[in-house]
Amino acid sequence: MRAFLASLMVLLGLGTIAAYLSFYVVEQNQQVLLLAVGKPIGIVDQPGLHWKIPFYQTVEYFDKRILDLDTKPQEITASDQKRLVVDAFARYRITDPLKFFQTIQNETGVRRTLGPIMDSAMRRVLGSATFQELVRDKREDLMKRIAKQVNEEGKELGLEVVDVRIKRADLPPQNSKSVFDRMRAERQREAADWRAQGTGEANRIRATADREATVIKAEATRKSELLRGDGDAERNHVFAEAYSKDADFFRFYRNMQAYENGIKPGTRMLMSPDNDFLKYLTSPVGAPRPKQ
Repeated sequence: MRAFLASLMVLLGLGTIAAYLSFYVVEQNQQVLLLAVGKPIGIVDQPGLHWKIPFYQTVEYFDKRILDLDTKPQEITASDQKRLVVDAFARYRITDPLKFFQTIQNETGVRRTLGPIMDSAMRRVLGSATFQELVRDKREDLMKRIAKQVNEEGKELGLEVVDVRIKRADLPPQNSKSVFDRMRAERQREAADWRAQGTGEANRIRATADREATVIKAEATRKSELLRGDGDAERNHVFAEAYSKDADFFRFYRNMQAYENGIKPGTRMLMSPDNDFLKYLTSPVGAPRPKQ
């Protein structure tokens, strides 16, 4: 009885192991290459539970998703003889697991096989473009051309490059300082030109303003002199009329002005008491002071 139970347990264990080895699961994002003694016999891309013959058949899993391939930075000489260090990466997907297995075998071999193809395509495409086209004008078009050439050369690899992106395109470190110094000198020259133009324009505006101010001042002086002359003539005319009407009042008025202008606080004058200048101070009618 014990021998029977032991045999039964062994058979159940072997059956469990055989069942475990007979079934495999394909995920939604996977595709499977079924092999018989190392030779491909079919492709399974339907997700779910599938079975195989244990020990005779094996499976190789491949990803259906878009995968990334980073390349090493490489130095490329553009068509205008400028050297650039270009760092790029590619996105690819496995379209034919059988060809992929026969040529590359697994995803770890993609860099070894596809990397040189991508590097040579980048040298050809970017080497025919100028620095400005690579950096700014035609960057998108150049990346599409690289992807097209990689697909043409790698069409027998069982994969498709869906996109190529240039992460960085810089000058080599030994050239960066000289380029930076040249750019700084160019900007300083432009700044000096703008500063010189600004100074010249400021001087021109200042000279124009000074000339206009001089003209305006001269015109104002001329008009003021004309007005002053007219005023003096009118004043003299009034004085002349007043003198002709009352000569005594005119003389009195002129003497009052002389007193106002000549006798100030702190003024000292030395003259005889009968001086004609003081006649209105000694007599309201300006009569001379009688001699003693």
